[in-house]
Amino acid sequence: MARADDELQQRIEAFIAARSGAPARVGGLRRLTGGASRETWALDATVARDSGDETLPLIMQRDVRGKASGMSRSLEFALLRAAHGAGVLAPEPLWLSDGEIGAGQALFVRRIDGETLPRRLLRDDEYAGARAALPGQLAEIAARIHAVDYRGAEGLSELQAPPEGVSPAVHEVSRFGQILRVIAPEPHPVLDLALRWLTQAPPYRDARPDDERVLVHGDFRMGNVLFGPEGARAVLDWELAHVGDPMEDLAWMCVRSWRFGGAKPVGGIGERDAFYAAYERASGRRVDPGRVRWWEVFGNVRWGIICISQARAYLDGHSNSVELASIGRRTAETEWELLELLEG
Repeated sequence: MARADDELQQRIEAFIAARSGAPARVGGLRRLTGGASRETWALDATVARDSGDETLPLIMQRDVRGKASGMSRSLEFALLRAAHGAGVLAPEPLWLSDGEIGAGQALFVRRIDGETLPRRLLRDDEYAGARAALPGQLAEIAARIHAVDYRGAEGLSELQAPPEGVSPAVHEVSRFGQILRVIAPEPHPVLDLALRWLTQAPPYRDARPDDERVLVHGDFRMGNVLFGPEGARAVLDWELAHVGDPMEDLAWMCVRSWRFGGAKPVGGIGERDAFYAAYERASGRRVDPGRVRWWEVFGNVRWGIICISQARAYLDGHSNSVELASIGRRTAETEWELLELLEG
């Protein structure tokens, strides 16, 4: 282990010992793949309790250079605590470090074993049972997320939400339209056309200030679902969670980019009607397919704009990641899909 990793291990051991009130040892410390804004580490912590040693499989995520990008670790901790406490299949948050391990915050959650690669789900015989079970499971998970009492939960007052009197649909179209105008290095007429379509169709056209607002995961898709042969084990990556329309999560799961080559519209593995029916049973909320379709169009616009922003980070010299540069080409995929959706 490198010297820097030795120092990190010692800091983690001291932090866990202080939080658990017992001596702690850390083993298997290893850095996992992650983004430019934060690091993700896997480790096993053994806590020497009076009743005997307790080994905790953990994931630690900490801010790079001491500053969070997007959602803060403290807000993410509160969000996971609320979701896990409400019975959502989300990682269990254990501790939040506020500088003891590094310059920024670090979040510790209980590690859950499983697979996240959608192509393995789609192709491997081992996951045939998961392919059959997941659409219904995902509908039930979405229903549980949307039932979380974000207003009454501690620490969620900073959760992104539409201003009072503004519907989620109007708020999101306005927000992403402004982002596109600021970041696009060249014209994108298909995105402009889709934004215009969104403002002329329900739910935007019929928006009311009292439109339903729930906790939305914000990135509810394959790739962020941890699964095993039996199906879903956890939903990961909560950094884009916000207050919004529950149909947004259902639609995001149906965006073509998140089918990863699968033939079926729900994450590449499920049919819409069965997915919607399972969600209605679990949530008691009626699914309006037209409303989901509106959010699916919006989802493609959103992903196209995110692709542009990723490429701009590279083009402007903020990152030397070739991955970010290559993501920019995927804007064309969303534009092609938008033309198909708007013609249908």
